[in-house]
Amino acid sequence: MSDPSSSRLTHVDPEGRPTMVDVSAKDWTPRRAVAAGRIRMQPETLDAVLEERTPKGDVLRVAEVAGIMAGKKTADLIPLCHPLPGLTVRVRLHPDRSLPGLVAEVEAQVVGPTGVEMEALTAVMGALLTVYDMAKAIDRTMTIEAVRLLLKEGGASGSWVRPEGA
Repeated sequence: MSDPSSSRLTHVDPEGRPTMVDVSAKDWTPRRAVAAGRIRMQPETLDAVLEERTPKGDVLRVAEVAGIMAGKKTADLIPLCHPLPGLTVRVRLHPDRSLPGLVAEVEAQVVGPTGVEMEALTAVMGALLTVYDMAKAIDRTMTIEAVRLLLKEGGASGSWVRPEGA
């Protein structure tokens, strides 16, 4: 049996109230996270996005910028996340005709006292939600799915890679 104190939630104080984790004494080390997700759409919608024939313009570039902005605003969106000065977020969207749809891949990096997993995941969602917003006039059946962390590096817990097939 595992030690119950080791599984205590870190964002809850002893009285059960939400609290920020104190990272003030933690070492500033390089941290990196990669996340991905996808949006399924009708084949005709994918063609319109790729050919820039949507009413709102260049969906891919706008969604990539939106993902970067979302990653930078994570601490404003997720209540107990710390702001991370110097955060770098890279967002790439590419077509996958087998879905059909788009795949978003995000890499977030920082040198700091806490990880960047939430920033990477938030950037994926920001990019995919922007695709939905920009293409919903031609396809309301789009589905955002499979948003997941692929890997994290750095910090006291070290590296983690999503197991194959998980």
